[in-house]
Amino acid sequence: MSYSYKGKILISTPDLSGDVFSRSVVLILDHSSEGAFGLILNKKRQDTVALTEDSLHDLKSELYDGGPVDPNRRFVIVKGEPKDEQCIAINQEFYVTEDARSVLIQLLDEKLNLDDIKFFSGYSGWLSGQLESEISRKAWTVVDIYNLDYTTKNDRNLWKKVMQNLGGEFLLWANSPEDITMN
Repeated sequence: MSYSYKGKILISTPDLSGDVFSRSVVLILDHSSEGAFGLILNKKRQDTVALTEDSLHDLKSELYDGGPVDPNRRFVIVKGEPKDEQCIAINQEFYVTEDARSVLIQLLDEKLNLDDIKFFSGYSGWLSGQLESEISRKAWTVVDIYNLDYTTKNDRNLWKKVMQNLGGEFLLWANSPEDITMN
């Protein structure tokens, strides 16, 4: 492997219509010769995640589908500096962790607020060479630099907004129907 997509954004092409990744915006958190790991940023679920189990603190957060792999595993993207070695820095402003308890403590201590976090169920994973193959087949468009707040409660419009910002032929995709056979 000569290039890492770590920290990049992947935008699904309309060819993935009907797939779990249809109109997905994926943040790649790790990429090496062994494979890749990321989270879908814009697939909000209908359910929420309860952060506390007591009636004194009824904290709930929106829950996003991080991807099809291991849906019982939870990840949290947090705005701020990593607090311990269990946290993985995304960049200077954000980190990801599986330590929901630590995040809850920071919320209760008012060191974080709900707008500083985003919970995910599951993740997106690729085996060695799989992501590179999908990119070469143009299933994904790689966005090298994109100023995005990863904790923003992104909805289904994020994919379209990114496509519009890319311009050119991406404008056609941005305005295409979800089922491209209907175009």
